[in-house]
Amino acid sequence: MEQCAQSKAHDMRGNMLFPTPLIKGKLIKRYKRFLADVELSDGSIVTAHCPNTGAMTGCGDPGFEVWLSPSNNPKRKLAYTWELSKNHQGDWIGVNTHNANKLVAEAFTQSKIKELAEYQGIKPEVKYGEENSRIDFMLTSDNLPDCYVEVKSVTLLRDGIGYFPDAKTQRGSKHLRELIVIAQAGKRAVLLFCSQHTGIKNIRVATDIDPEYSATLQAAMAAGVQIIAYGCKISEEKLQLNQQLSFDL
Repeated sequence: MEQCAQSKAHDMRGNMLFPTPLIKGKLIKRYKRFLADVELSDGSIVTAHCPNTGAMTGCGDPGFEVWLSPSNNPKRKLAYTWELSKNHQGDWIGVNTHNANKLVAEAFTQSKIKELAEYQGIKPEVKYGEENSRIDFMLTSDNLPDCYVEVKSVTLLRDGIGYFPDAKTQRGSKHLRELIVIAQAGKRAVLLFCSQHTGIKNIRVATDIDPEYSATLQAAMAAGVQIIAYGCKISEEKLQLNQQLSFDL
């Protein structure tokens, strides 16, 4: 099994380091949404958990190099989690959508997101809204309105442009409706796109995939919901939120 060097959970620069060395393999197939068969360098085949509910278009083609994180938890049904892919163009892709929130949380603590740098407090997974939702992060600071931040991971690349969503998302539209209510109440509402794909340099809404989401996003922007987009530096050792990206409808 090919492994990268041992790392800790984070470093002083706010990078999200994988807590254990990742294991490299070659993707055989993804199936049943949450499962992926991977051939390791020793020829053995393992089934890994796929922590991504989207279509994953262009992110998990058979033959792609992939990296798995191992688990020592004996109660887990699957001993591996699929973390990263590399496409045939050499672009790194973060498959694990949960890592987007971890990246953003670390970026907050390091004041790397300049649009939100004035906030001092951060509370994850706060219940709010009229549709029984949880906001990814609520930011607080003296003399500033509370800021509600919803994070979305972007991995769909088409013709050099990143798109969200990669599949119809009723949950995504619900979150936008909740943010509209927040903005209308005079609080700050932010939708933050986190691109876990090194080939993406700007982001657009995928109207052809989900016209309802596109229309709701336009309504959200008209209501005062702020759109922020950032990209990542990715390797088999770490992920790092490292650059602003442009967003266009």
